[in-house]
Amino acid sequence: MALTTPTLDRIREPSDLRSLSLKELRQVADELRAETIDAVSVTGGHLGAGLGVVELTTALHHVFETPRDTLVWDVGHQCYPHKILTGRRDRIRTLRQGGGLSGFTKRAESEYDPFGAAHASTSISAALGFAVGRDLKQEDRNVIAVIGDGSMSAGMAYEAMNNAGHIGGRLIVILNDNDMSIAPPVGAMSHYFARLVSSQSYRNIRKLGKGVAKAMGVEEAARRAEEYMRGMAMGGTLFEEMGFRYVGPIDGHDLDQLVPVLRNVRDGDSGPVLIHVVTQKGKGYAPAEAADDKYHGVAKFNVVTGEQQKSKGGPPSYTKVFARQLIREAERDERIVGITAAMPGGTGMDLFGERFPERMFDVGIAEQHAVTFAAGLAADGMKPFAAIYSTFLQRGYDQVVHDVAIQGLPVRFAIDRAGLVGADGCTHAGSFDIGYLGQLPGMVLMAAADELELSRMVATSVRIDDRPSAFRYPRGAGAGMELPEIVEPLEIGKGRILREGSRIAILSLGTRLHEAGKAADMLAAKGFSTTLADARFVKPLDEDLVLRLAREHEVVVTVEEGARGGFGAFVLQFLAEKGALDRGLKIRTMTLPDIFQDQDTPYNMYEEAGLNARHIAATALEAMGQDAAAAELTAAVSAG
Repeated sequence: MALTTPTLDRIREPSDLRSLSLKELRQVADELRAETIDAVSVTGGHLGAGLGVVELTTALHHVFETPRDTLVWDVGHQCYPHKILTGRRDRIRTLRQGGGLSGFTKRAESEYDPFGAAHASTSISAALGFAVGRDLKQEDRNVIAVIGDGSMSAGMAYEAMNNAGHIGGRLIVILNDNDMSIAPPVGAMSHYFARLVSSQSYRNIRKLGKGVAKAMGVEEAARRAEEYMRGMAMGGTLFEEMGFRYVGPIDGHDLDQLVPVLRNVRDGDSGPVLIHVVTQKGKGYAPAEAADDKYHGVAKFNVVTGEQQKSKGGPPSYTKVFARQLIREAERDERIVGITAAMPGGTGMDLFGERFPERMFDVGIAEQHAVTFAAGLAADGMKPFAAIYSTFLQRGYDQVVHDVAIQGLPVRFAIDRAGLVGADGCTHAGSFDIGYLGQLPGMVLMAAADELELSRMVATSVRIDDRPSAFRYPRGAGAGMELPEIVEPLEIGKGRILREGSRIAILSLGTRLHEAGKAADMLAAKGFSTTLADARFVKPLDEDLVLRLAREHEVVVTVEEGARGGFGAFVLQFLAEKGALDRGLKIRTMTLPDIFQDQDTPYNMYEEAGLNARHIAATALEAMGQDAAAAELTAAVSAG
């Protein structure tokens, strides 16, 4: 059945919302929710968060003059309704696809996205920057940050609020509370208080009362009494102490409540304000409301039944392989504990937590804390495994350096989503961990080529008790290997040779090994005897293996799914120090390109990166002076 959205069809941009009545706004919200559901059923993506802010999104664009007023979304995974209302409805079914709309806010995409996001807890800091810039330029516009309760678990949000309270300029922060219980139930009394404290009459009375209290010399006592009563009635004392006027809680799905409060705050006095809005993730779509994760991230699905398109069988994901091996190790060693930063399902720590609930800790969106928490556990003799996406571990890098590496503490980092991540795009790609961890003295850094290698790396990390270690593995399914019940740990700093050759050597790190093997076959078919080696370790580097490959071959090609300045750079520096480059060795390093790659299918992203088998073979042929043969392969890639 075709979707019918007569009122939404009239909305080309947010200005079209501003003349609508509340009744018409409610109709827009209903149709916007239906459009969001229908679009995500086609593309997959983040659904529950967007459904939870449909009314809030509608009200914000109705009350404020976006894009003149600056609206900053935290994370951005809830922005699909925002994109529909801001001139991108005709492309909404290209979400997260090659050449399509990003799944997050993106400055290059629209003037209605003043600040790009995808990582949590950045909105208040960015909005404060806009607000201070506005004031320095003496402009008259509003700046609004929307942040979820999950993002408020990160210290950065409070650092920003503390700074905003100190500066004291005009800033509106909307706390979208869809999970944690930091407020009394939303009801008539809460609505009344929210309307009251956002109104001009209340502010006038408050100002008068402050004047009287000051004249009587009881200003401090009056302030404390007022805060106590407001804290008892409505919550918000914490935010008031940080310099914010607190308004709420209000029902985030009730436009009759939202619109007047937003207008009152828009037209109010200067200074920072926090509006506490309570919403329901997945609101208005029964399957999402009933799901444990409220359909946080979904594949394509049937709108009527809510049934998601299941992948066709196949091998388990690397994430599950990691979790299963960690569980096996933890059954033998009670000192093993698991840590994750708000991603138990994404990292496999949910499975570990089911087996060992007392030994799994989800610290929330707080990667800095997660790393130092793990360091404390390690210092106390425990064996912590911090399972964190590569892109999110970047947020805790200072703690990795100072609290773990300098002290030589045996924290084990399980680095999920290493390399390219398809539809989530450049913000979630694990491009930099090889470089930023490989630089650290004492770090043991591994990269798994397949499921068995990953299992062995988990076992290896368990046994490293004198220094930190890390192992990286990609998103997605494994190669389909059968795994033994008991796996043997690896010898630290030793790679392996899978096939022997004499002219070309391919030294692969991580899961590009399969493509490197196909490249070796292509080269052999053209008469070039090729050695294939799996480095396994970035650090300590297998120096004997690297020297042997350099000594016995004309060309050495390193292959890694990481940014420049990683494994290939480490190999080059080592060979330069040993004088191996003076003997005419031809070496090529293949990495991710020096760009931020937009979302696409994994295959297309590897094509753009130049890391598929034909690219590897062509690189080796070019180094051998076989330009014509290399060009032939490159042309085949382009046509492919």
